Amino acid sequence: MIVKVVTGLLAVLTIYFGVFFLKDYYKAAKEGKLEKDTNFLVSGIIGMVINFFDTLGIGSFAPLTAALRGFKQTRDRVLPGTLNVSCTIPVVVEALIFITVIEVEPVTLFSMLISATVGAVIGAGIVSKLDEKKVQLAMAIALLVVAVTMLAGQLKLMPSGGDAIGLTGVKLVIAVVVNFFLGALMTLGIGLYAPCMALISLLGMSPKIAYPIMMGSCAFLMPASATKFVKEEAYNRKASMAITIFGCIGVFIAAYLVKSLPINILKWLVIVVIIYTSFTMFRAYSKPRTV
Repeated sequence: MIVKVVTGLLAVLTIYFGVFFLKDYYKAAKEGKLEKDTNFLVSGIIGMVINFFDTLGIGSFAPLTAALRGFKQTRDRVLPGTLNVSCTIPVVVEALIFITVIEVEPVTLFSMLISATVGAVIGAGIVSKLDEKKVQLAMAIALLVVAVTMLAGQLKLMPSGGDAIGLTGVKLVIAVVVNFFLGALMTLGIGLYAPCMALISLLGMSPKIAYPIMMGSCAFLMPASATKFVKEEAYNRKASMAITIFGCIGVFIAAYLVKSLPINILKWLVIVVIIYTSFTMFRAYSKPRTV
């Protein structure tokens, strides 16, 4: 019953966001305001590849930041909004797949999803108003946090988890509170996947439970936070639309067609790319403002 309620709410939130996003994109296209320095096909291919690996559990925000900056597809100022808006619908598709396939104790699932959503709504209202220098510094730090978390996982420095499919008492309270802050940090460009996996392992839950919880958390919080970024016009419209369309294709390929990949090797590669991108953000932040 809870799963049906969750998927129903998710569908309503996504439709609301989708209509809002499409109206804004159509209006901008009609008025000739779409970004001329963004290549729709390049952004789309980036989105398809990143969301393909996102479905396998690598995460999308950090590698997407690296790719968009590397191919000069968007300005740093609107990167957080672009990440949230562009990945919303692909992540919802991922969540719907995993929530219905992997069993999670309903109260644990629902409470963690709601707390992440509330955190994101509060966080987006703050991040959307930050200037470019503050965004660069925040994302540089955020990327380093993600890299350290992923590195700890690769080096087996975090608990491997237990076999529980739900939480009660103090552990549930901890999970809800921490997921609230992870939801807020999502709006700064800190992907929720790696820290959520760490949280679930630390609390003794089965590692596979991370998939519906982390994807469901992102799927619930992203329509809410992304709508705020759209309202503030703090995102790249063309890149976001391209990544949305092609990203969904990448999700379906990963979920239904791919059986095995050397994920361990890919994670090491992602860690290197994230650290490099973090340093480029720090370098951009350290440069004097141009008038």
